[in-house]
Amino acid sequence: TTKIPFRLNQNQALLTFEDEEVAQRLIKMGKHTVNLDNKIADVSVKPFTLDVGIKFELHVTMSGKKINVSEVPDLSIPEDWVRDKLELNFYKSEQGGGGEVENVSYDKQSRTAVITFLRPGAANGFVSCTKYPFFVNGRCYRLSVSPDINVHLEKFQLYCGISKKTILLKGIQEVEDDEESVQDMIEIHFQKPSNGGGEIENIKYVSKGVTWVCFEE
Repeated sequence: TTKIPFRLNQNQALLTFEDEEVAQRLIKMGKHTVNLDNKIADVSVKPFTLDVGIKFELHVTMSGKKINVSEVPDLSIPEDWVRDKLELNFYKSEQGGGGEVENVSYDKQSRTAVITFLRPGAANGFVSCTKYPFFVNGRCYRLSVSPDINVHLEKFQLYCGISKKTILLKGIQEVEDDEESVQDMIEIHFQKPSNGGGEIENIKYVSKGVTWVCFEE
């Protein structure tokens, strides 16, 4: 689930309550009189709509039979010979594990290859091996080796909505107290059941400028 940013403007506050019924009750009341440093402030409570968010499941599957090989040297020999040498090089190799090779798919233009082993799990030994020695005509080259990974998305959803547990306060008057003190006074007011409030999970007040508050759900 992606985090959804909300722009909180100057002299506004966001309050998230433990119980969504408290937030809905305060919204229905609409107007509230808050004591800020012996100054009476009439503030309004509003619901607010979040921007579009995304939910999805990312499934990653690593093949136990295939490895991807790149940086195959450009050799002046036929492509069939290159495939044969790649097969021999990865057959029962000491460094990666390897085993009998079922197929070698080689692309000369991109200098890449896909090695498919016959035995499931034979490719697992190459996961931690990023550079692999490749011996041809008495020379040793280094091949880049990576696991063959299949990635796909499931349950992809776009959504937007109104936060049920969070309220937006507007019309907070500027006072001489610092931002943290004003935030404390707002929190005290809206925690009291006599004011229609309840237990607060989180609060954010901005006296100057703007800030971004992120919602996870």
